[in-house]
Amino acid sequence: MKLLRVGTAGAERPALLDAEGVLRDLTGIVDDIDGALLADAAALGRIRTAAETGELPVLDATGLRIGPPLGRIGKVVCIGLNYHDHARETGAEPPAEPVVFFKAADTVVGPNDTVLVPRGSVKTDWEVELAVVIGRTARYVADDEDPLAYVAGYAVAHDVSEREFQIERGGTWDKGKNCETFNPLGPWLVTADEVADPQDLSLKLWVNREPKQDGSTAEQIFSVAEVVRYVSRFMVLYPGDVINTGTPAGVAMGAPEPKPYLRAGDVVELEIAGLGRQRQEFKDA
Repeated sequence: MKLLRVGTAGAERPALLDAEGVLRDLTGIVDDIDGALLADAAALGRIRTAAETGELPVLDATGLRIGPPLGRIGKVVCIGLNYHDHARETGAEPPAEPVVFFKAADTVVGPNDTVLVPRGSVKTDWEVELAVVIGRTARYVADDEDPLAYVAGYAVAHDVSEREFQIERGGTWDKGKNCETFNPLGPWLVTADEVADPQDLSLKLWVNREPKQDGSTAEQIFSVAEVVRYVSRFMVLYPGDVINTGTPAGVAMGAPEPKPYLRAGDVVELEIAGLGRQRQEFKDA
């Protein structure tokens, strides 16, 4: 299923995109698309049945904003330097263990919302990423367990980053990762049953229609399964938590000088095969 949330920011309503591409209203069945829903197999079953029988009312998509596909996000866990080609382009050694950092849940915005270039920023960068959405509590996932059984679904994430804040200003990466609007998510939460292999997805990104990133999750240093298992050893993952799993080559930081960092007026588009497409205009904060 393709689950999404539509409407004005803070007042989104749950919806579903059916197999024919028709937007359907879920408000008669569930209150929201969130961790509580993803952990409720019976509620998901009711949505699936209603979708298959054509019972869901049609929503007019004209002019309707698409919000983040997940409400009440607990935490956004991010994995850095997780693609072989991205490590090569930045001159970094592939990490021996996943690099883990956080984005605050309040950085998450809709897939087509405006993204703000922070005040004083000269190195705002793009990063298309596969987002993993947790559907079952994952705590110390054992070696003989399948970590993907804890995954409710997948989405497109844009891990916008300010490289000077992240790397040159001391401390942790968090300063360059948590600026407002720095995590567009969506358009859809695609349930895990529709993604045959999370290690076989193409990721693409364009800036002002110029191709910048064209990669595959096959290049990940640590697979989605490995990441879920690893992170569960250090923190509890709850339904509705999100993991951004890293970006392939093609970011501004890895380009020759002068590096083409983002400025107000730039338009970024990105997509992952089967998971949908985003478009953001950048403006000054």
